[in-house]
Amino acid sequence: MYNELPAEEQHEVEQALVHDPELATTCADLLLAQRSLDALACGPSKRSTDAILQYSRTFLRSA
Repeated sequence: MYNELPAEEQHEVEQALVHDPELATTCADLLLAQRSLDALACGPSKRSTDAILQYSRTFLRSA
């Protein structure tokens, strides 16, 4: 899925996928899930960031 196998092992996996429809279906499902997860946002929401910044300002005022 991440193209990290050596060429020979990759060829073996590809052959297994060609000859095993259930394995090919599972692999396709995993690739779809991987693409879906990669598309998700990886950072906090603006609301969360604003709340953290507002909270941190309370320490600046009390010092």
